[in-house]
Order: sequence, then structure tokens, then C-alpha cells
Amino acid sequence: MGESAPHTVITREELRGVEFDWFAADARGHVAQFMAAGDDAGVPDAALASEELLEALHVWIDTRPETEPPNAPAGGFDEHLTPPQRRGAFVYDRVPDESGIYRLVAAPRMPFTVAELPAHLREYLADLTLDVTFGAARLQVGADGVAQAEDGLQDGQ
Repeated sequence: MGESAPHTVITREELRGVEFDWFAADARGHVAQFMAAGDDAGVPDAALASEELLEALHVWIDTRPETEPPNAPAGGFDEHLTPPQRRGAFVYDRVPDESGIYRLVAAPRMPFTVAELPAHLREYLADLTLDVTFGAARLQVGADGVAQAEDGLQDGQ
């Protein structure tokens, strides 16, 4: 991460019991937003390295033009979670009562890649590249940044 500006480290205590969104890249360079819903154990340490860069990535995605209609596979409640997807990012939400388990709630048809990000945000995501392919129905993510797809599992199993 760039040394030019100071970085405020986010603590795990700050995450407990509150909504916290973080981002990662996958093996193809696609980007996903993860909603941790108060589960600090399912947030990689690297996501906590810089409050400033996390916010900058949020702003970069939030100010991109929408390029596609909503695509929430489950529909219903998930429809309100599609703004990042409409701008090219995958969206995962934590499965209640399953620490570190996220379910896909919105999938872009034409995802953007890390290569499209400004250099300082590419550098931030370099340590947040998960060894999975986004689009999997379920992902397990640990604080160590190790992730695996759990496509065969259904919510609640």
C-alpha cells in the first residue's frame, strides 16, 4: 500500500455488531463488495489496513455510472443490494448465524476488473485477492484471507 499518506487501521472491535462492507478481487481480477453484517471473523485482515483506501474504493464504485439492470438471482429482499452490481461489482452478503460464510446476492453481467481502478486502489486490492472465482453461490472467507467456494451448500445447511 502506498506510503505517501497515513492510513487509519480499522480494528475488529469496531466491526462487531455493525454493518461493515469490504472489497476483494478474485482470481480473474473481478471485484466484489462483501457485507459482513457484524461478523468480524469473516473479514480479512488486509481489508482493515486502511479506512481511507476502503472509503476511496467505495466512492469509486458508488460514482461509476450504472451499466446494467439489477441482477439479484434470489430477487425479493436482495433487489435493494444491487447498486454495486449495476456498476459492475459482484455483491455478497453474510449468511446469518454462519461466521465467514457469504452468499451471492447480485452478479454483474459485465463485471469491471481491478485493471480499471486507479493505481492506489489496485495496490490496496493486491493483498485482498481471494483464490476463488466470483459468481459462486457461497463463499467462505477467513480473517487470514483464505477463501473457498461452497457451491454445493444451500443457505442454512
